[in-house]
Amino acid sequence: MTDPSPAQLASAPGNDPAPRPQPASLRDLFFSFTWLALQGFGGVLAVVQRELVEKKRWMTREEFVEEWAVAQIMPGPNVVNLSLMIGHRYFGLRGALAALAGMLTFPLLVVLALALVYAQFAGNPQVAAALRGMGAVAAGLIAATGLRLFGALKSNPLGLPLCIALALATFAAIALMRWPLAYVLLGLGGLSCVLTYRQLNPQDAR
Repeated sequence: MTDPSPAQLASAPGNDPAPRPQPASLRDLFFSFTWLALQGFGGVLAVVQRELVEKKRWMTREEFVEEWAVAQIMPGPNVVNLSLMIGHRYFGLRGALAALAGMLTFPLLVVLALALVYAQFAGNPQVAAALRGMGAVAAGLIAATGLRLFGALKSNPLGLPLCIALALATFAAIALMRWPLAYVLLGLGGLSCVLTYRQLNPQDAR
């Protein structure tokens, strides 16, 4: 009697890989994005990464980096674009609309209420100082999230050194040289797309 092959072992009952977690329903999708949006004070990137990748595990870090990049180059708010893509992935058009509704409905009500309150205290120096402090915390959250996602670049087709070079060039163009975002996306973004295509399709690049 011969031993079973690795393929037979992989296909045997009980050896199937665990299914990836995903939204249980449209309601789950709606309330998940509602909770995500309500946490996004001062910077939603850190919250999105923690909720979707670390807690719910609907995406891997690599998938998050790729889809966040797509969301950034699309018109409109990044996180709204991402919610549409994730909702559509699991439930089609209904999922996209449910995720969008969750992202916008309750946060819109909160923003309107806060706007009314802020209008009453906008001239208060203490309120202005508090908002500046919140801005510093938001910057720290975004920086921490970027460092946490840094490991996902190790599996990028371009390789880690070139990814770092492109990231530094993007930072210099926007933060130091103050180039318009559209020019940076078209220039460096287009360059990275071409380089990635050549790396994945070396025969077509010849």
